[in-house]
Amino acid sequence: MFDMKVKTLLAVIESGSYTKAAQKLNLTQPAVSHQIRLLENEFDIKIFYRSKNKLKLTPQGKILVQYARRAAAVYSNACQAIEDSKTETSHLNVGITPTAGETIIPQVLATLCNENPDIHINISVNTIQKIYSRLKAYELDFAVVEGGVPDAALVSTTLDTDYLCLAVSPMHRLARAKTVSVEEIRHEKLILRSRSAGTRQLFEKHLGARDMSLEEFNVMMELDNVSMIKELVTMDLGITIIAKSACREELASGRLAIIPIENSSMVRQIDMVYQKDFLHPELIQNIRGIYEQLKAK
Repeated sequence: MFDMKVKTLLAVIESGSYTKAAQKLNLTQPAVSHQIRLLENEFDIKIFYRSKNKLKLTPQGKILVQYARRAAAVYSNACQAIEDSKTETSHLNVGITPTAGETIIPQVLATLCNENPDIHINISVNTIQKIYSRLKAYELDFAVVEGGVPDAALVSTTLDTDYLCLAVSPMHRLARAKTVSVEEIRHEKLILRSRSAGTRQLFEKHLGARDMSLEEFNVMMELDNVSMIKELVTMDLGITIIAKSACREELASGRLAIIPIENSSMVRQIDMVYQKDFLHPELIQNIRGIYEQLKAK
């Protein structure tokens, strides 16, 4: 059912050469070249710029590859859905942003699987931009994100709201403060998420509204592992700006102190996002119910 020409194109893109694609597909190199020419003739385009060193996509080639990947994902989903129908099971690919992954969301999804043995979930953690792209390409069934993904083609339902705060070690001088101003942390050693992270962008937006810039602060380290950031902060090696829900366990155990930031409106939604034709919309309400139960504990 899946077009051999499209399969060949994706093999060329993934391997980076016609020769390696031929080896992967058990074809001759001329056969691979023929499949690519057929695609070019079908759409009346050139897919690659001609170069001896490496393959470089033309603008039209980039568009074709984007839709080829989407077609491959849809075909894979169809195969899985048909197999699931035969075995009365459900295999789901779920995307989670790093901060959402540090909340009770993984526990919620594990509880869902325990209560429904016919459900199998594969979780991938990634930035909100990459999760958005994978949702649009049908590579993910649904996602749990903080910050939301505004797109008319996607359905978004709010699971919870969260806000950013300052997290410090219990040994830190600010640990017993009731609130803290951004000016008070200007010279502290900050450990932050990377520039692409929604948490980081929301903090920078807050600073911009106050005519301030992150360049005025002492950003000691940037990394995209939320667990590692929290661990470094518990060791009093720096402080961080983080979603409160991501510190639930550390706050309960006394390993971190959480301080609200004065005059802050850094509120974020935790949303479940999925395509309009998602095959299991009933799971969304099920997940919401499990989330509320676990949150109340």
